[in-house]
Amino acid sequence: MGIFGRKNTDETAVATVNPELAALTGDYTIDPAHSTFGFVARHAMVTNVKGKFNDFTGSLHLDGAEPSKSTASIDVTMDSIDTGSADRDGHLKSADFFKTDEFPTMTFRSTSTEALGGEDYRITGDLTILGVTKPLTIDLEFNGAAKDPFGNERVGFEGKAEILRSDWGLTWNAALETGGVLVSDKIKLNFDISAIKNA
Repeated sequence: MGIFGRKNTDETAVATVNPELAALTGDYTIDPAHSTFGFVARHAMVTNVKGKFNDFTGSLHLDGAEPSKSTASIDVTMDSIDTGSADRDGHLKSADFFKTDEFPTMTFRSTSTEALGGEDYRITGDLTILGVTKPLTIDLEFNGAAKDPFGNERVGFEGKAEILRSDWGLTWNAALETGGVLVSDKIKLNFDISAIKNA
């Protein structure tokens, strides 16, 4: 069972390297057509609004034998935000939120990687939004590797993380008459990554 929904009941368990991943050491380019960088925010205290970024680039270096040497680098175009509502997307791009005219890109640069055992990994790095850089830790599950019909060697990962948007200066909100606020501070991040091995 992967990290999602799993509780670690044995703190003394030794993380072992997945032998399948160990054979995949190399440099990879994230395939944006088959990857998703998404988020979920609580709206009006009663429902979740989901969104994603449609334009991003990224690279991975996988060291399956020594996962601590693995790295990731991702650049996201903030104007590509997509929540399914043009009006909401426009507001998110404005000075109230992402100020995309001034800060067009969000970046992530990994600083450490850890094998948790089996298919589970944890990557920590620097997330920069609005020119503010803060640490972000992402739990990842290795979904496997395959050669596609075009001869590309692919690897897949699924990940999740949580942040407080206020840590990056994203503080806009509106009070509700019934109490609470319009937009949650906590944001859930989710990742589905397909990456192609470089020739």
